[in-house]
Amino acid sequence: MKTILVVDDDPDVVESVKMILQEQGYGVITAARGEECLKILQETTPDLILLDIMMPGIPVKNVVEQIEDIKIAYISTVWISEARQQGLCEKDNIVDFFQKPFDTNDLVKRVNLILNK
Repeated sequence: MKTILVVDDDPDVVESVKMILQEQGYGVITAARGEECLKILQETTPDLILLDIMMPGIPVKNVVEQIEDIKIAYISTVWISEARQQGLCEKDNIVDFFQKPFDTNDLVKRVNLILNK
């Protein structure tokens, strides 16, 4: 079973994404902040991280810099052009960008493609 770590400070987003992905047969781990994400990564290695850009705590750029060899897809209200300007799309493991609000069918389709399901 492929595992996805969903990191977002909005509990409604976390729960809806978790439910959608679990219905597709994925294991889902959740975190509400970047610090919590990094702590989880000390104990487990998910196949994909869905990561919000705008969260309290340490800047997402600092979180992403500490993540190697795990695919990351942003899920954010920030536009991709703004994320690029902030230097958030430069690492090779950044594989996609989901604009909130997202279409659930599109989310499933693209996650399946990312994880080659």
